[in-house]
Amino acid sequence: MDVDMIEPVAHESTREYVYRVLKANIMQLKLLPGSALSEKDIAVLLNVSRTPVREAFIRLSQEYLLDVVPQKGTYVSLIDLEHVKESKFLRETVEKEVIKLACKEFPSDQLVKLQACLALQKECIEDQNPLKFFELDDALHSTIFEGCKKTRVWSVIQQLHTHYNRVRMLNVANGHDMPRIWQQHSELIRAIQEQDVQLGSEMIYLHINKVTFDLNELLKDYPDYFKQKKLVEKI
Repeated sequence: MDVDMIEPVAHESTREYVYRVLKANIMQLKLLPGSALSEKDIAVLLNVSRTPVREAFIRLSQEYLLDVVPQKGTYVSLIDLEHVKESKFLRETVEKEVIKLACKEFPSDQLVKLQACLALQKECIEDQNPLKFFELDDALHSTIFEGCKKTRVWSVIQQLHTHYNRVRMLNVANGHDMPRIWQQHSELIRAIQEQDVQLGSEMIYLHINKVTFDLNELLKDYPDYFKQKKLVEKI
């Protein structure tokens, strides 16, 4: 089983560690959609008892990342387009309003953090490092929410975005899309810096809806990763 190991953090319980390792590998597509998981194998791999693995499985199934099929086994959930659709609706609705706030007033120290994220993403494009690019993508959006004092709202979005984020990761992992995303981020930051609400609204619409434009190609290239094999309606 090809799983990237993660170092435990101080005072982290075994249960939390197992959950964190499994979720990271699912979200980063190291554990592919549809692949089978065994409590015993995971316990041996992570050198833990089966109890924290079982607890992590339950928690991940509650987040729709694992499917537990009685008498058959446990599988990494296929990407569900209905979940993606709901997540896109939530994110587009909320981020449109947050960007409006950011374009009216934004702390200078948080603007510096946004510019730093953008510079690091540029390096990721040059180094062809999609995983780090993806992490910085989330960090950039998180900083915008933080600057608008909406940190808890961002946390809620992340909890509900597991299927949406796997689509994003699948696309970024191909590498070819990073320059376009970087350009959109650059324009978002310019909108905040120049207090241009119209530009900010236009760019966040394009940025969030990019997943809609990407899905048909991803469904064609990775049909086994998706619950639905074609787009029945516009996401």
